[in-house]
Amino acid sequence: MSESSAEVVADVASAAVAVSAAGAAGGWRRATGIAGVAIGVVAAGAAAGVALERMTVGRGMRQKARLALDSAGPYGSLRGMPGKAFADDGTELYYEVDDLDEEAAPAAIGPRRRRLFGRKSPAPVTVVFSHGYCLSQDSWHFQRAALRGVVRTVHWDQRSHGRSGRGVAQGRDDEPVTIEQLGRDLKAVIDAAAPEGPLVLVGHSMGGMTVMALADQYPELIRERVVGVAFVGTSSGRLGEVNYGLPVAGVNAVRRVLPGVLKVLGQRAELVEKGRRATADLFAGIIKRYSFASRDVDPAVARFAERMIESTPIDVVAEYYPAFNDHDKTEALVHFADLPVLVLAGVQDLVTPSEHSEAIADLLPDAELVLVPDAGHLVMLEHPEVVTDRLADLLTRTGAVPAGATVKGYGSTSTAQPG
Repeated sequence: MSESSAEVVADVASAAVAVSAAGAAGGWRRATGIAGVAIGVVAAGAAAGVALERMTVGRGMRQKARLALDSAGPYGSLRGMPGKAFADDGTELYYEVDDLDEEAAPAAIGPRRRRLFGRKSPAPVTVVFSHGYCLSQDSWHFQRAALRGVVRTVHWDQRSHGRSGRGVAQGRDDEPVTIEQLGRDLKAVIDAAAPEGPLVLVGHSMGGMTVMALADQYPELIRERVVGVAFVGTSSGRLGEVNYGLPVAGVNAVRRVLPGVLKVLGQRAELVEKGRRATADLFAGIIKRYSFASRDVDPAVARFAERMIESTPIDVVAEYYPAFNDHDKTEALVHFADLPVLVLAGVQDLVTPSEHSEAIADLLPDAELVLVPDAGHLVMLEHPEVVTDRLADLLTRTGAVPAGATVKGYGSTSTAQPG
């Protein structure tokens, strides 16, 4: 870590303390700018601390660049057949289905199956994608584009994210969000969008934890219907030990004040969002630091990630934060032991370090472990070709698509290893 980055970390820790003090004294308007900094820390997915490169481009030029990227970037524009599921507490969960396109992709699916009199054609494999914290289903843009028409897919927004409704239990009953609840939400989406047929479950970060929670609570579903699983940049537990690339002193300082700060900020959401917008430049730097590792990330992709994270309200950020320290689904991994499993992570992931993926792979010795150099937390956006290639290989091994079928955009489902 550079000296300037260490200074920023110290500044953020001090800012968090100042926000708490200002809130207690009622000086919210004076604390608005500081609040934006503290929010950026969490909304970037790190949940503590920041290391920020010095910015050298003028603010006005950066604002114009963001507007240009927003208008030109195609990312997140893919839409499917919309649907709604309802969680056990009544929360509305939004999902979209991209169906198998036999006319458009005959090479991918082989000859049309004949339907026997009095019998239904077997249900196709459905691939269900679960996104991470402060993101949405659109975070799978590249993989969705590549697999369209080749295999049936379901993309959904977790509660209080994207187009899904705010958590009813959180708003009505003041119940905390838990990873267990997210597992039940996923079950509701599967029941609505893919009630029959084989399943492949794909989860990034919090989405991977959601898949683990599903297995923990519904092992019979995994046993009877799931034919493959992909864990991307996720963890089965011990997230409270992650240092986010910061020195010990900085991590400890932020951890001491962050829970209280978030609770207070969540209660002043409208005011805090104004401060968050006022600190957009700082926010963009934080997102880049904790989302990507490559220096040559497409600016439109970086802006796309920024927009997704910006759209997550501060009170939602606050609701979810405690759930990660409580997350421990290591024992649930046993339910995937006999399945084809892909475990993939960026080597420079500061949010869910690659060591956590290695720990998952150690418990699933038959899993394919892929560590992507020069990749951060949003590896599926930073190196989409790698993620799509390995995911396509997993789908081939599960029988979801035939070997040799062309995957649009990035490679094929050939099982040959890249040279």
